[in-house]
Amino acid sequence: MKYTQLGRTGLEVSRLVLGTMNFGPQTNEADSHAIMDAALDAGVNFFDTANVYGWGENKGRTEEILGTWLAKGGERRDKVVLATKVYGNMAAEGDAWPNHHKLSALNIRRAVDASLKRLQTDHIDLYQFHHIDRATPVEEIWQAIDVLIQQGKILYAGSSNFAGWKIAQTNETAKRLGSYGLVSEQCLYNLAERRAEMEVIPAAQEYGLGVIPWSPLHGGLLGGVIRKEREGGAARSTSGRSGDALANTTVRAQIQAYEDLLEKHGLEPGEVGLAWLLTRPGVTGPISGPRTREQLDSAVRAVDLELSDEVLAALDEIFPGPGPSPEAFAW
Repeated sequence: MKYTQLGRTGLEVSRLVLGTMNFGPQTNEADSHAIMDAALDAGVNFFDTANVYGWGENKGRTEEILGTWLAKGGERRDKVVLATKVYGNMAAEGDAWPNHHKLSALNIRRAVDASLKRLQTDHIDLYQFHHIDRATPVEEIWQAIDVLIQQGKILYAGSSNFAGWKIAQTNETAKRLGSYGLVSEQCLYNLAERRAEMEVIPAAQEYGLGVIPWSPLHGGLLGGVIRKEREGGAARSTSGRSGDALANTTVRAQIQAYEDLLEKHGLEPGEVGLAWLLTRPGVTGPISGPRTREQLDSAVRAVDLELSDEVLAALDEIFPGPGPSPEAFAW
């Protein structure tokens, strides 16, 4: 496994991040534990989750699965850099109550204690804001975070789904208050979705944030979806935002060109999607959210995959980036 520092911190993390969103909804507890053991054996030390994972009536279930795994001991907690998130309402559908979501000081205090209990640990290494909160002043958020750091409940704070200007505002406020500020940004970023290159990633680099791309295969679109379709596996090859993408003839032609290119070079699409992100400036490591051990093994192989200049240039032709801001939308 290869390692790097998380943004401007001294924290060393693996260049592959184990995403756990499928633990519970798609993968049972025993299999989830086996995947985490295999990830740790492969040198993956960066585990990412969120308080709402488990979804629906089972919000928090994913953190609980991580907690029972950590409780097995064997230096699991000491070896893992543990990241979770706060923002979503943890109440059951139709039972929402004021101050039980978003980023008020009250909810942050309540949410971190609940996550610590589910995770069966005394601290969270990276506590991330899952979304921007348009109602809560940034000063209040940093006041709450600084208290948690002083209490030893968290070590670092990160953001997720923040715009470039919001990263700047949040860290400029932290600087004014004498707080350390954000150290990471978790954003949607992959070959098929490169808008983060305009402003989010440059802002992250300017402020010393490590970039942690989520959905690196765009919901399966970059994982060999057309090949799987031919083999009869399309029902599980796409999900979410990419589920209907292949109905668009332009997108389908783009994905076909991608798969044809990689077949020519004897490369696996899913591994290339991850390996490409590892070549991008500012990227700490992509989040791989395996349902199975085989998917984890494929993601681990991607860390050592070296893409030739020829392949990288061809990928840019198939999936051209937007270019930097403001040139992307102005002269």
